Amino acid sequence: FYLLLSNKNPWLPARDLSHEAKLRLFCLPHAGGGASMFSQWSSQLPDWIELLPVQLPGREQRLSQPASRNLLDVVHTLGESILSLVEEPFALFGHSMGALLAYGMAARLRDMGRPQPHMLFVSGSAAPSMRDPERLAGLDNDRALIADLRQQGGTPQEVFESPELLRLTLDVLAADYRLCRRFRYRGRAPLAHPLHVLAGRDDDIDSTRLEAWQQMAGGAFSLSWFEGGHFFIRQQQAQVLATIERALGRRLEEVSHAAPAAC
Repeated sequence: FYLLLSNKNPWLPARDLSHEAKLRLFCLPHAGGGASMFSQWSSQLPDWIELLPVQLPGREQRLSQPASRNLLDVVHTLGESILSLVEEPFALFGHSMGALLAYGMAARLRDMGRPQPHMLFVSGSAAPSMRDPERLAGLDNDRALIADLRQQGGTPQEVFESPELLRLTLDVLAADYRLCRRFRYRGRAPLAHPLHVLAGRDDDIDSTRLEAWQQMAGGAFSLSWFEGGHFFIRQQQAQVLATIERALGRRLEEVSHAAPAAC
């Protein structure tokens, strides 16, 4: 599933053209994560949604490539990478760090005058304007990073038991946290499409920081809560996917009804 277009577009998997999807869903991973976190989603989403997980450099199939050092550079590169795929209906989903990237991609596409997503899903992340500057404080050594991995959950026990896997995980996580620490919100106009927030009830992100995403939404805003902590998207995967499917289905109907009739 994650065979990458290494020569043309290393950010995205090879596309399955065996069916006609109505909408493409680009998915961006959390800090330290890769495209494989979405490996089970394709089989559980309906055929009308074409899943396109984004693979960031420095991990999994792109392990040999240096990790990105600037969040803005990542956003710009991602925006350029998907230009040929956004002429059809599409949506963006990002979890944790991926939520910042997804939001940045939507804003970047708007600034470029390119098509906008039908919907933006941001999961497990405070709004850009309300990020906690202390959230990543002190997470700059192996002991602190391991403790953070255990606290957040979502990391298989096999990773902690394998020195090689743990080393790879810590290196990617440290690089991503440096990326996040450099993020600065400079204020931008609201996006002209619906924004849907997904959150875990036991996550340590204050609800006011989640609700602040509404400032970014020029269209409809909604917030869904799920049982679980920061990685509720794994703990409640079926419910999360059902929520995404319902939201996208309703959005496609709205857009279809709003489209002018053909002459």
